[in-house]
Amino acid sequence: MASDLDTVRVLRALFNDMPRAPQGLSGLELMAWIKSSMTDFEGGEMAYMIEHITRNSMLDIVLHMRESGHLQDDAAFDETVALISTEEGRRTFRDRCINAQKTVDVTERLLKRARRSTQAEQTLFVADPQEIERFVSGQASGPGPLFAEYAAREDVREIGVFDQTPTQVHEFAWGFVVEHPGAWNVYVAEVWRQGTVGYFDRFLNAWKLEAARPLDDAGSAPAVPAGLLVDDGIGSFSSLCFELEAGASVPQVRRWLGETFIGRMLPRMAAKVLDDTYDFPANGQAS
Repeated sequence: MASDLDTVRVLRALFNDMPRAPQGLSGLELMAWIKSSMTDFEGGEMAYMIEHITRNSMLDIVLHMRESGHLQDDAAFDETVALISTEEGRRTFRDRCINAQKTVDVTERLLKRARRSTQAEQTLFVADPQEIERFVSGQASGPGPLFAEYAAREDVREIGVFDQTPTQVHEFAWGFVVEHPGAWNVYVAEVWRQGTVGYFDRFLNAWKLEAARPLDDAGSAPAVPAGLLVDDGIGSFSSLCFELEAGASVPQVRRWLGETFIGRMLPRMAAKVLDDTYDFPANGQAS
């Protein structure tokens, strides 16, 4: 902890050239003196307030560094106290603080970028080629143990998501897909086991990110089939919802969903969604 003497030294250094009220003033006289000091200050009352706020911020910074930073060294502390006792020195100290914050910000951005690069290659699961082939051919497996686990959840039963068992359920090792005429709802087991069914916003952000990411050596992004709409799964209590416009080819879309989305995109998306440290780019584009 910074000692009382340290605090007094820093206060005197920071405020040695600020106006001081004369001794013996009454309460009303003191208020009038403060008002006059603010009005007469170069730049007016606003400049006076900003100057006080700035110097008090510097007080907090110096005392914090005295307690836990490099100013624990007495020589460094003495040097800083002398520095901030002049206007020029305070400008130098402020510049150092600003530059240090810029360095911290740049470092944080670089660390986030590095994390994204590493996390972009992580996958939650490896898709089974036989399961994908079965899905592409339209051979629904029917409800299995994962569907039963999900349908038995209290929140799922309260909302009535599966009051009636869907006629087409494609169950995989990682979860299941419910197929309706022209629509597919995707459910990932590790997501609903986290205590929430949707992660709706994170899945939608992951979709935007992956949909713009090249998937092959030629740099080609995954071409989403014409007429396929993607939405968060709030309405179906799922991870994502795919809906087909009238006239679009169901077999073509099912093949894309199986081979491209489930086989390549979803494993990476789910890994990002479940990683609470992953910071999705604000614009949905990889950086």
